[in-house]
Amino acid sequence: MTPKDQGYYMPAEWAEHQATWLSYPHNEDSWPGKIETIFPSYHIFIKTLAEAEDVHINVDDQKMQDIVTAALTAAGTDMKRIFFHQFPTNDAWCRDHGPAFLLNRQESGKHAMVNWNHNAWGGKYPYELDTQIPVRIYEYLSQQDKALQLFEPGIVMEGGSIDVNGVGDLLTTTSCLLNPNRNPHLKQEQIEEYLRSYYGVENIIWLGDGIVGDDTDGHVDDLSRFISEDTIITAVEENRWDENYEMLQDNLKTLKKCRLANGKQPTIVELPMPDMVFYDNQRLPASYANFYIANNKVIFPTYRCLTDNEAAYILEACFPDREIVGIDSTDIVWGLGSFHCLSQQMPRW
Repeated sequence: MTPKDQGYYMPAEWAEHQATWLSYPHNEDSWPGKIETIFPSYHIFIKTLAEAEDVHINVDDQKMQDIVTAALTAAGTDMKRIFFHQFPTNDAWCRDHGPAFLLNRQESGKHAMVNWNHNAWGGKYPYELDTQIPVRIYEYLSQQDKALQLFEPGIVMEGGSIDVNGVGDLLTTTSCLLNPNRNPHLKQEQIEEYLRSYYGVENIIWLGDGIVGDDTDGHVDDLSRFISEDTIITAVEENRWDENYEMLQDNLKTLKKCRLANGKQPTIVELPMPDMVFYDNQRLPASYANFYIANNKVIFPTYRCLTDNEAAYILEACFPDREIVGIDSTDIVWGLGSFHCLSQQMPRW
């Protein structure tokens, strides 16, 4: 029986969290020539998370744990909410190599995890350690919850490639999930069946291409996100001459025509794109849509431009019950991701 058959589903990100899982950045190849510049913002991110919920951090070894402990303590982090795990990783993108956490609609005390295969976005980078992280986390959590189930679909899937509203709808992109570098043996209908079975959804909304500079082949968490059961916020480029203009307009048109599982049309909120961010002559995938919804906060990336304020105002209107916290991601995005890519929520059990 699939998770869905047994009553499991993935809750929306705004559902109460038990914790956030992170994998501490250490791979210099992900931020070539610049990795040291990311840590001030990354440590602020962890400090802000720890104000809202527990934070579990994967580190390579005791030496790294000691270094990170000192840095977070110096940043004023509430260390009582920080939990380290010596689970070595290739990279920091826990959204994609971490597990999906499921709750059960029929029995509130039942929980599960999904261990999707991870191939580093189509075999672009090493991933032999990252692909072990879900099992390592399961082994840790199952010591506390003996009934915890682990599902292993056996196909490639990344957390940043989907977004759910917790009541039957899922957002994704054809450019990522139908890319032959993921699951070339599967047709769209078969992939949809996996999505329904393992995320517990009914309705799948397919968008098109991702933004320029995104090495994931178009993750939806840089494009469009559910912010309530019936509302989707979506990135829109206002400059007609920008490379992202047409693809984001196409996604906007798709969203305006789509229907939710309940048959209703979603409310669409438009979110501007920041000014272009370049480093080493490379355009980076800077997007405000890569925000992370914590228990009483929404943490969003800023890029040292005037549009940062506009994005903050829009998010404040979308999340009136949460504090909106902008953290500079100008250096972090050189790694081709931001705060949502770096984090994976664990719902309250």
